[in-house]
Amino acid sequence: MPIKIPNNLPAVNILEKENIFAMDEDRAYSQDIRPLRILLLNLMPTKIVTETQLLRLLGNSPLQVEFDFVYTATYEPKNTPQEHLVKFYETFAAVKNRKYDGMIITGAPVEQIPFEEVSYWPELCEIMNWSRRNVYSTLHICWGAQAALYHHYGIPKYPLPQKLFGVFPHTVNIKEKMLFRGFDDVFYVPHSRHTEFRREDIEKVAGLCILSESTEAGVYAVVDKRYRHLFITGHSEYDPLTLKTEYDRDAAQGLPIHVPANYYPDDDPAKTPVVRWRSAANLLFSNWLNYYVYQGTPFDLDKLNDPGDVSGLYGDGI
Repeated sequence: MPIKIPNNLPAVNILEKENIFAMDEDRAYSQDIRPLRILLLNLMPTKIVTETQLLRLLGNSPLQVEFDFVYTATYEPKNTPQEHLVKFYETFAAVKNRKYDGMIITGAPVEQIPFEEVSYWPELCEIMNWSRRNVYSTLHICWGAQAALYHHYGIPKYPLPQKLFGVFPHTVNIKEKMLFRGFDDVFYVPHSRHTEFRREDIEKVAGLCILSESTEAGVYAVVDKRYRHLFITGHSEYDPLTLKTEYDRDAAQGLPIHVPANYYPDDDPAKTPVVRWRSAANLLFSNWLNYYVYQGTPFDLDKLNDPGDVSGLYGDGI
């Protein structure tokens, strides 16, 4: 949350240079406050695990947030109890007449399948198109980011020689921007994927900006220059033992899998993994919720502005 300070206080300029978000009294008094409405499109097979991971991070904020959960009607989940889906989830048809402050589209274990061959691809495209007019800010994660960049901008994905698997160091390209305020010069993010999109393809699109990347893991964070869509390639939401679970599963099935990088002490799976990404994960999601959602979304969601209008954002956006 921002701090409220008197108009024209000299500390304002100092705080802004240190990336501390402050608002003057005039802006504070003009703000309307209500609970934020967030829609989670959960494409992961273990939906309870994924929703718990994301809610844990999004709950680490003083903001009041209300959640709706959806899954694709064109694919019936096989790893989540039906009673859980019936009780807590809706299909897109049930929510498409609503509007939301924010939306998260998760990853999915379908990255090695061509986009058009994914069983729910037409429905996902419909949802992504809908989000442009009915959601203020959408956060896309891993395959969700690849799918959105392909659908909206025609950016392809490429197979990797081997699975990118582990916890990798990242740097921030544009330190003064909002998404990475408070981050260290080097921070860590878990990755678990077989495909990637490439910097040169993103740079060809004038409407996109690369905010963060990794020498080993490639591009990590991309934002559209209208500030309404963010694309994250890693899994900052992962729990401490998520990579271990994936490694143990694949090893037990005899699949070709290497020990996740920078995860076990001495690369020994018998040892307890070292968690080095949780503080950055909490910052990432709280920054998105505060700067990209709360500070920009209209009080009356029926007045959601055109995606090209960024006048509601505080400061310079990105």
